Amino acid sequence: MNRHILSILVDNQAGVLNRVCGLFSRRGYNIETLSVGVTEDANISRITVQVDCDDMTIDQIIKQVEKLVDVIRVVELHSDHGVFRELALIKVSAKPQQRSEIASMVDIYRANIIDVASETLTIEITGKPSKIEAFEALMESYGIKEVVRTGLTGLCRGNNPIRKSREEW
Repeated sequence: MNRHILSILVDNQAGVLNRVCGLFSRRGYNIETLSVGVTEDANISRITVQVDCDDMTIDQIIKQVEKLVDVIRVVELHSDHGVFRELALIKVSAKPQQRSEIASMVDIYRANIIDVASETLTIEITGKPSKIEAFEALMESYGIKEVVRTGLTGLCRGNNPIRKSREEW
């Protein structure tokens, strides 16, 4: 099994995400991560999906997704030609005597403390999934109370966007 990341441009309309996810569900494909947001054009959303499957299966997924009415374009983003990031919020137990130690690790990982409570710190970290996982592993010794992750999102490197103008569709 290989990690495959799809960037799917769709019409920004109600029910589109449900139709795309429904296709994955009906075919028995498991979505590892999913992120969705509007693009630079308010009429278009980008769905970034990570699936773990073989090369033949990803080709079949792409062909099936492309057939959906609201789908504008589907592109597989390859790790050597893409920029990928994820966001995580991690709530950690933090006794007063541990806070400076945790803060120094937050600085090393270029993360941010975004909430301070009497018994916890909430940390925001962005980066590659491996960076987030490494930071999470460090925080386990303090006691992780909660974690939420956005899922992977990405773009092609360089000057080549997935689409140049709406006329190209």
